[in-house]
Amino acid sequence: MRTGNPDEEGQENAGKVPQTNLRPLYILRTVAEAAVPLSAADLGAALDLPKPTIHRLIQTLEEDGWLMRDLGGRGFVAGHMLRRMSANTFSGPGLRRERIAILQRLAEEVGETCNISMPDGDAMIYVDRVETHWPLRIRLPIGSRVPLHCTSAGKTYLSTLSTAQFNRLLRRLDLSPRTPRTITSPEALSAEIALTRERGYGADNQEMVDGMIALAVPIRDDLDRMFGTLSFHAPVQRLQPEDALQYLPLLKQTAAELAATV
Repeated sequence: MRTGNPDEEGQENAGKVPQTNLRPLYILRTVAEAAVPLSAADLGAALDLPKPTIHRLIQTLEEDGWLMRDLGGRGFVAGHMLRRMSANTFSGPGLRRERIAILQRLAEEVGETCNISMPDGDAMIYVDRVETHWPLRIRLPIGSRVPLHCTSAGKTYLSTLSTAQFNRLLRRLDLSPRTPRTITSPEALSAEIALTRERGYGADNQEMVDGMIALAVPIRDDLDRMFGTLSFHAPVQRLQPEDALQYLPLLKQTAAELAATV
């Protein structure tokens, strides 16, 4: 996690126009550190760059996938290339060993498979995983992409979006059923996400895979932004949804430990 004083850093960089070859990096850093989407005007003001320059740089970064427009269409957020680089950094050998050790402890206490996932467009992607020792388990390897509307991780991510962002994304989501329990109507999913936001965790009650349940909580950075989710899933033969809630405090505690490794 960052240990510097943001105010001091801002004062240090104030009034300094980035060197030409470093300007794209400064734009990406500014977007990555922002708690909200930033407009071209915001970025130009933050970096003291003229309007034509900032628009040209943003256009290039957007075309190459480093930036993308937010769901409201008025600002810019990290694109898939920047998110992928972040995920690769997150998966670096040293950090990954520490995270796997934390995941291993959680998996041993819960007795089920535990996962870390990150948003990737209209899906969640598994970036780390520790399997349960039980022979009866669901195998979803690292790199698997799972839907947003029927997974605990996906619902957790959706619950962190603003209402406008969620509604915009909802219009393009494929709500195809995976099981008879999958939520397939926009109205029902909106209600489910509102409940998820209120209670602070996402739940999957046999909505993605018959016979599998899951719980997820957000992993947040030091600016309280969600950058990933922590979840576990289990077959209903071993764990009923109401019994899974006993592990919620441990899940939240472990998410805080994982956040401290970033």
